[in-house]
Amino acid sequence: MKRMTCALVGALAIGSAAHATELSIATGGTGGVYFPYGGGVAEVINRHVEDFTATAEVTGASVENMNLIATFESDMALALADTVYAAFNGTGPFEGAPIEEARTMIAIYPNAVQIVTLADSGITSLDDLRGQRVSVGAPGSGTEVSAQTLLEANGITYDDFTPERLNFNETADALRDGDIAAGFWSVGPPTSSIMNLAATRSIAIIPLTEEEIANAIEAEPTFAAYTLPAGTYEGVDVDVPSISTPNVIAVHAEMDEELVYAITKAIFDHVDELIAIHPAANDTTVEFTLTSSPIPLHPGSIRYFEEIGAEIPDRLRP
Repeated sequence: MKRMTCALVGALAIGSAAHATELSIATGGTGGVYFPYGGGVAEVINRHVEDFTATAEVTGASVENMNLIATFESDMALALADTVYAAFNGTGPFEGAPIEEARTMIAIYPNAVQIVTLADSGITSLDDLRGQRVSVGAPGSGTEVSAQTLLEANGITYDDFTPERLNFNETADALRDGDIAAGFWSVGPPTSSIMNLAATRSIAIIPLTEEEIANAIEAEPTFAAYTLPAGTYEGVDVDVPSISTPNVIAVHAEMDEELVYAITKAIFDHVDELIAIHPAANDTTVEFTLTSSPIPLHPGSIRYFEEIGAEIPDRLRP
């Protein structure tokens, strides 16, 4: 939806449009969770929000998605909380160009940082990445933002290894073919690209130490300690300590309040439809939004939460 449509959506909104208005949902690559989850949100809108349809779009993920929101090239954007926070405040990849009009519609699930290598690589720690060829995620992705923050918080820079900027499917293929030694995923587990890799190669996921986790959280307060359960992927039979970052659906402050309210209500009323598409949606709850959103909520979301009697923290009011 372009800027004009976004600004005029109140005139086109629910119950008054002769034809359904198309909404664009910026997601990520097909090998992650963003794309199927965004497709699920599109289906909820198509079924339950009158006069609107939606389509999930393949993108470079979080950083690109926030810019798509800012320029009105997308209506909704799935993005990592640290990237959303940086965009809102004009830091990191958004230095000098803050997206102050960004708002959270809902928070959806936590992304776990998963550092994958082949079981026989000899890489067992973060420090072992030095001197290796490592995928840090697609250009413009929240995975790269998280990877770089985690590494630098623990004294490792891109000068210490050879970074490759590959999307999830490309990272899995490069690991399978021996072209890289390890790869970063920041994604809701389980994710198809790692599952497919584990079906053809024996994999290991590099654990983080308590000190490494504490260093990362000190550098990026939106990080939280996370344990990847044993058995999440074939051959990974032990719990793996790591970090996670909440994901949100971000929208522009100018998006029509009635529309945001209708989508928010439809998602929470029909979250079972999302869970049927991907288990990450088990974390799509009102409580998760109110504890995990890194920036203020859109007024349409606030209206829904107030209607159901939820207590909204002051920090989430624009």
